[in-house]
Amino acid sequence: MRVELGPVGYWRHELSHCLHTTAGVLLDFHGLDPVQALGAGWGFDYPAGDVRREEYYFPGAADDLFGGLAPFHDVHSRWHEPAGAREGWEQVRAALAAGTPVAVAADNFHLPFRPAHRDVHTNHLMVLYGFDDTTGDVFVADPVPPAFQGTIPLAALEAARDSGNPVHHDRDLFFTANPIANRWLEVRIGPEQPVFDPDFVDRVTAANLRGLRAEPDAADVAAGRLRGLAGLRSFLVEAVDRLPGDPAAGDEAFVVIGPVLAVTGLHAEFLRAAGRRFGEPRLAELAREVDRVAHHWSALRIAVATAGPDRAAAVPSLLRRTSALLDAYDRALDGLQARLDRRRAALPGA
Repeated sequence: MRVELGPVGYWRHELSHCLHTTAGVLLDFHGLDPVQALGAGWGFDYPAGDVRREEYYFPGAADDLFGGLAPFHDVHSRWHEPAGAREGWEQVRAALAAGTPVAVAADNFHLPFRPAHRDVHTNHLMVLYGFDDTTGDVFVADPVPPAFQGTIPLAALEAARDSGNPVHHDRDLFFTANPIANRWLEVRIGPEQPVFDPDFVDRVTAANLRGLRAEPDAADVAAGRLRGLAGLRSFLVEAVDRLPGDPAAGDEAFVVIGPVLAVTGLHAEFLRAAGRRFGEPRLAELAREVDRVAHHWSALRIAVATAGPDRAAAVPSLLRRTSALLDAYDRALDGLQARLDRRRAALPGA
């Protein structure tokens, strides 16, 4: 039997990693615009300590990754955790035969098209869109650089999906020591999706502002859940304070910052697309302000990753970068709030 689903296109945002890239490929297959769906939400939600050594980690949405990525769309996902490699392939093969491409977790070490092949272990995510029983190949779409779309041997895929993802040397960083376990994502795209119009942009903006500027409530404090700018500030200050005596603090900050950076960059792209679509230059200007936040995130993530053995010496610089990042957030949110206020004031009867 041979199945090759299509069209499966290329989609990637330069600040995203494998989670957003995989989601974008699958959303595009189902007829959704990835920027509209993945770029609408902008926030911070982190159950403290719930960091996972996976490149496809997303804070606060472990059970429904795609729901966390696209909070304003009827888009959801569910992890399947098969008992072993044979069951894992049977499940994925059945989904593909039924006409649905899927996302699978894999260890880059075993993937012949990844630069880490036979060198570095890491927890990766990619799209499968077909198989050929006669040749023993599977169809893979992975736009993460260097980007690959085509066939690889099923044996290589099975090794990547069944990997224990071990730490062998000091270059197995951040996304190791967490077995792949043949996991795969079932994606559900609802039939009713929001219309991309100025009212939707206003609703999204209002919700994001509420979330980012909300004060922590008692339940979140008791549960150790960090939300909004207040939670973000607490997370970063605590991570920097812990860094000199706790190497794990740097790993945690690096992993958590990754998806937050991606979300920020995509939200800037969302605003830019809305500005072009609706002829509103102010949205393009605000997109640049959100881009500024993303650039601060990039710098902070690199600084955390390269703090080196004398981590105490890096603390003052990291605190300055944190302060600049939070100032950039305030500036962007002030601009978004001012635009929303003007829009509301212009409504009939306002």
